[in-house]
Amino acid sequence: MSAPTSPADLFRCSLRLLLDKNIPAWVVLWAEDGLAEFPFAPDGWPRRLEGKEAIAAYMRHYPDHIDLHDFPDLRIHQTTDPQTIVVEMRGVGRLVETGAPFDMTYVVVVTVRDGRIISYRDYWNPLAVQEPGADFAGSSR
Repeated sequence: MSAPTSPADLFRCSLRLLLDKNIPAWVVLWAEDGLAEFPFAPDGWPRRLEGKEAIAAYMRHYPDHIDLHDFPDLRIHQTTDPQTIVVEMRGVGRLVETGAPFDMTYVVVVTVRDGRIISYRDYWNPLAVQEPGADFAGSSR
């Protein structure tokens, strides 16, 4: 796969890798000092992951818990900073443990540096993780 040329292309590539359940390749898209933030994370869930290794550990078991099928309603907005995009999207699929539908709404602010994700601020809906089987991050709920 050739290197994506813009933040929007890089983000679209990341979504394809998530749908393919290729978490190792998804992690490659991150800068070593990348930062993932989840401002709306409920108690017991991480609000900040610093560095590629922490992000990889957080995402490692995602496909074992959430089987993503599609990202409909994808809207990518350019900002005045050419390296930062704002993304509105839904992730749909099923929860592996229960077979229940998974439908999450996201607003994500992504900044890219040197072709890698350096900052990913994910304003996901914390109510969705109240479903049994949605807890892939090892929360203490």
